[in-house]
Amino acid sequence: MLSDVIRERGPMTVAAFMDLALYDPSFGYYARSTRRSGAAGDFFTSVDVGAVFGELLERQVAEMAALLSADANEPVDLVEAGAGSGRLSADILRAARVRHRGAYDRFRLHLVEASPAARDEQRATLGDVSERLISSSTQLPERINGIVFANELLDAMPTHQVVMRDEGLREMYVSPALALHEGPPSTPALAEYLLRLGVTLEPGWRVEINLRAIEWIRDLARRLDRGFVILIDYGHEARELYSVGHSNGTLTTFARHTAEGPESSAGTPRWLKSPGEQDITAHVDFTSVRAAAEEEGLFTLGFLDQTYFLLALSQNLENLGNLENPENPENPENPENPENLENLKKRLALKTLIMPGGLGSTMKVLIFGKGVGRPPLRGCSFAVRAT
Repeated sequence: MLSDVIRERGPMTVAAFMDLALYDPSFGYYARSTRRSGAAGDFFTSVDVGAVFGELLERQVAEMAALLSADANEPVDLVEAGAGSGRLSADILRAARVRHRGAYDRFRLHLVEASPAARDEQRATLGDVSERLISSSTQLPERINGIVFANELLDAMPTHQVVMRDEGLREMYVSPALALHEGPPSTPALAEYLLRLGVTLEPGWRVEINLRAIEWIRDLARRLDRGFVILIDYGHEARELYSVGHSNGTLTTFARHTAEGPESSAGTPRWLKSPGEQDITAHVDFTSVRAAAEEEGLFTLGFLDQTYFLLALSQNLENLGNLENPENPENPENPENPENLENLKKRLALKTLIMPGGLGSTMKVLIFGKGVGRPPLRGCSFAVRAT
């Protein structure tokens, strides 16, 4: 059991604990299953709402492909990081095959996923669009010329947890008995992180610092020769994340569609119990992610709520109702009812994706470009606002 591994290794940082609990190849939460989300899983993502999320995202991806080059023979790398079994990429490619066949033929799909079980399922999940798959790996491609996207990746990266005391910054450690205790920071990078932000924590505040996310975006920026990056995740700007409103931290567990955050923890926090059996996440510091990306040569093209991003992409929504014939959304078997059942399902799915207070305002979309100028993007045409 994973708890035995933790006991053997002795005290460890919260980041090291999360790394084991989520990604250990034998016992980790993500490593042991091909799919953790959806009705039969522990949580819902935008992908679980239905294919409409991928179909909308395809509109932005196709526009980006056209901006990269008008040459119909020039390949475009399409890279999904944290791809799982590849459901989102499959939805995007199926939509592109119908609506933007030229872009579809240019796409070279690369799926990046830590779970061996999920990687084993990718070709079957892609099915009729698996011809576009070039690579499946745990690492980003060495060189990328195209589009990188990730849905709810950064929030699941292992994060350090620190607490401010009168004598200075301390770090939280997990003991062999699966209890928390304080100790000196494991790396000076934690204090430096807060210093760069100009953040002052009050004594007693406990917060997360995700060094892994910063390392990841820097690595991606260096590998990207030219193209775009779309990151969809939940979190806040640093001024909100490191404030009294989140002074207990944001580490949250999801199990059987029940979320338990720090506010529900009296004594041992829920995320520390049953390692490997539940999801553990923390809110993303978008300020630091953006700053690190820009330091490595990326340019921020947009930061907005998922609501506004998808509303911009859903203009002429009726075309989503019939991908086999996007110019004619009517049901040929019932011409008196243009609002056919499939179209109605997609409209309801879109409502779930954009509703404020739900996925629409919780999820943020951060878009970068490199070597592409500052083009006005379709996904940013409705409003560029992050609440």
